[in-house]
Amino acid sequence: MHSKVTKLNFKVISDNRGNLIALEKGKGIPFEPKRIYYIYNTKKDQARGFHAHINLSQVLVATSGTVKIKCLYQNRVESFILDNPGEGLLIEGLVWREMSEFSNDAVLMVIASDVYDESDYIRKFADFLNLEKLKR
Repeated sequence: MHSKVTKLNFKVISDNRGNLIALEKGKGIPFEPKRIYYIYNTKKDQARGFHAHINLSQVLVATSGTVKIKCLYQNRVESFILDNPGEGLLIEGLVWREMSEFSNDAVLMVIASDVYDESDYIRKFADFLNLEKLKR
């Protein structure tokens, strides 16, 4: 799999009752979701993540508040601010990710292409760099 990070814009259905976003395989999400979890009540000065995945694809959505996502891959560093539930960040392939600058009301939802598998995680940055060199 080619490593990449892509900003997604979801279809928002709005009327006088409010907004609704439906995410389905092929409609907003490019894979069949197999795991969904969310991170909340994270202190503003607390960072999370600090890992990569070998095969897992994820879509990150700030359903509330603001979160900064830093991605390192293919000798590049990109930072994204997630602050709109109508947008998501698709992370595919070997990408190191760090989440920080959580607002007090931040809720970060993560939609994953597979169930939890510890063997898919790369938790040491040096291991990530070595594996990334091999994949080039």
